[in-house]
Amino acid sequence: MKKSVLTRYRVMAYVTAVMLLVLCTCMVFKYGFGMGADITFVVSQIHGILYIIYLVFAFDLGSKAKWDFGKLLWILLSGTIPTAAFFVERKVSREVEPLVGGAAPAPAEA
Repeated sequence: MKKSVLTRYRVMAYVTAVMLLVLCTCMVFKYGFGMGADITFVVSQIHGILYIIYLVFAFDLGSKAKWDFGKLLWILLSGTIPTAAFFVERKVSREVEPLVGGAAPAPAEA
């Protein structure tokens, strides 16, 4: 597996997670304080597009890492739970890193 597959997933996991937090903040202002409806709409649309890109990259990574359906579903859904994508991304990166081609070999001991 190429390193770019993991890198794309990691970038989109962080971007999606940050945008979801921004969206949650906008929704608090919209529904809690009655302001920011326009910005909430724009942020929700941006998050939706970025989430679709996240789904594509996560599915690509999952198919190359040969994950079972349950694991893939959990990773795909983590982009909809605020802050979950941060934790899932870290776990996925540690698990997939050994599968990445071109990874630097461990230093030899003297």
